[in-house]
Amino acid sequence: MTDVRTVLASKGRNVHTISKTNTVFEAVCKMVQYNVGALPVIEHSRVIGIITERDYLRKIAVEGRSSKTTFVQEVMTPNPVCVTPDTPAPECMQLMTKHRIRHLPVIVRDELYGTLSVRDLVDHLTLEQQQTINELTHYIQGTYT
Repeated sequence: MTDVRTVLASKGRNVHTISKTNTVFEAVCKMVQYNVGALPVIEHSRVIGIITERDYLRKIAVEGRSSKTTFVQEVMTPNPVCVTPDTPAPECMQLMTKHRIRHLPVIVRDELYGTLSVRDLVDHLTLEQQQTINELTHYIQGTYT
């Protein structure tokens, strides 16, 4: 069964983070720059929250607040759901569905190891399924090596 470590090995562990004292505008600029939908909020090397596109929409845009004067700590989701590299991929999907989230920080010894998005999981599981289909097709056709 595929675990988080396997997914991160194929997608990479490069993580972009933000501080709680940055403005929401700075967070949004960083999300746009790196084409990501969420940034773990770090304090003393520990994940204390996560800020997402949804946080911006619900707590800035809809409420009419200014992203340039509002700090990340005011709108971030504190204590986000996290996983470890050993967490099975299907369990990650269940957590995301249960908590209605799209991003999971990956933690090792209380420090950020990587991040996982629902897209990362879907892409990886789709590729894995395609490989299984190809192997079964070759097996049925007698061309399996």
